[in-house]
Amino acid sequence: MNIFVGSLPFSIEEADLRESFEAYGAVDSVKIITDKFTGRSKGFGFVEMPNDAEAQKAIDELNGATVQGRSIVVNKSEPKPEGERRSFNNNRGGDSRGGYGNNRGGNDRGGNRGGY
Repeated sequence: MNIFVGSLPFSIEEADLRESFEAYGAVDSVKIITDKFTGRSKGFGFVEMPNDAEAQKAIDELNGATVQGRSIVVNKSEPKPEGERRSFNNNRGGDSRGGYGNNRGGNDRGGNRGGY
């Protein structure tokens, strides 16, 4: 079972998280998600446990537990349906041309666009 762990203290290490979950059974993997530019923890991660019963017991007992002064959130990780992936084009509306030179008036930050 893949388990989501949120509200983690930024200082927690993957080894510490693994130790917390190994109290309930075998742990296949632990991954704390980090910012790709700074390398700093984003405050959440995932733990994979092969035995669903042990994983459920860990979820039941660790959800709401205090770790390094923070109350953590622990629940079963559900994969996102493909259509709900976050896009970086969220604020473009229906303009299929994209980019900066979209003739909306104001400051043309894209430089000389040859008649746009």
